[in-house]
Amino acid sequence: MTTLEGRTGTALLVVDVQVDVVAGAHDRDAVVGRVARLVERSRTADVPVVWVQHSDAGLVSGSPGWQLVPELLRRDDEALVHKEHGDSFEGTDLEHVLAGVGAGHLVVAGAQTDACIRSTVHGALTRGYDVTLVGDAHTTEDLSAYGAPPPAAVIAHTNLYWQHQTAPGRTARVVTAEEVRLDG
Repeated sequence: MTTLEGRTGTALLVVDVQVDVVAGAHDRDAVVGRVARLVERSRTADVPVVWVQHSDAGLVSGSPGWQLVPELLRRDDEALVHKEHGDSFEGTDLEHVLAGVGAGHLVVAGAQTDACIRSTVHGALTRGYDVTLVGDAHTTEDLSAYGAPPPAAVIAHTNLYWQHQTAPGRTARVVTAEEVRLDG
């Protein structure tokens, strides 16, 4: 249903599952485990896995905390997109990478729910992609000291919000990792 002509494929987008990004994340180990299983399922189904890695003044490119978590191993033939903004499309070659693999449907997992996940899912939908947010495979840290709700509430609200999004000719949905369909 994507509005991107000729883009019938699906890609798994793994956003910012980096050492320092998820160090204090809610339900970190379970979320990383679900992401790892999604990566393996995608590889088995020949669905492209696209990795996104954030850097900024507090998350310096090449530093130990900037690295992908050790539980997730990117293969050399899998695209890696470097970003400096919340939306994985902004200032990156992500659109070019996705066009190259014919992806019009994105399955999104990673961190952080209330920042890069939210921005990337929104950015994808507005750019014409169908988007599936994996509701139990994204996470965030506890920012309640700054006035944010507890992490579980942030995740639940994000899932609620995205399962009701609509756009002409596009779909948005939220499913569990177990329910993810990797055939479009």
